[in-house]
Amino acid sequence: MDFASSEERTRPHPAEITSAKIVVAGGFGVGKTTLVGAVSEIEPLTTEAVMTVAGQGIDDASKVPGKESTTVAMDFGRITMADDLILYLFGTPGQTRFWFMWDELIRGAVGAAVLVDTRRLTDAFAPLDYFENRHLPYLVAVNCFDGAPRYEPEEVREALAIPARVPLVMCDARHRDSVKTVLISVVEHAMATLVAEHERATPVG
Repeated sequence: MDFASSEERTRPHPAEITSAKIVVAGGFGVGKTTLVGAVSEIEPLTTEAVMTVAGQGIDDASKVPGKESTTVAMDFGRITMADDLILYLFGTPGQTRFWFMWDELIRGAVGAAVLVDTRRLTDAFAPLDYFENRHLPYLVAVNCFDGAPRYEPEEVREALAIPARVPLVMCDARHRDSVKTVLISVVEHAMATLVAEHERATPVG
């Protein structure tokens, strides 16, 4: 006789639970650590270090007032999106001198969210070029900072020459619901890309 509750009977078996790796990337000070921390259901693992003179002349901190620390390796968090889907979040370091770690962090990822700050749009070109060259499905998430210039999504797309196939969303990295919407969009885009690639590779007839 099965004495398991109805909840236990419907709960997915561990073997049925899918996990996926999502990378949160972008330039210096765009809100990657904030985004991971806003949505993670565990205490995020961060590798924050006090900013030093080593970054002077490389990363412009003038438009990120009050920023005294920066990620030097990665941020890590986890969120359960559904009973059978867990996302593991890996935030990349923003300072350009730590970008050599990006190749390792994207290994095994299904997709990425590239954060953009409208106060420093030109800083987004390098991260966007990186993901274009790696052929990893990604979307652009415009982080709406307080006091930052407000643009229509299509204005940002045109300014950054973002291809039409790449989703672009507006978000607030401080708010959990906004971040969840970004992550859902990443997963949906990655799945759609995978299906499209499979269809192209499947012989007709």
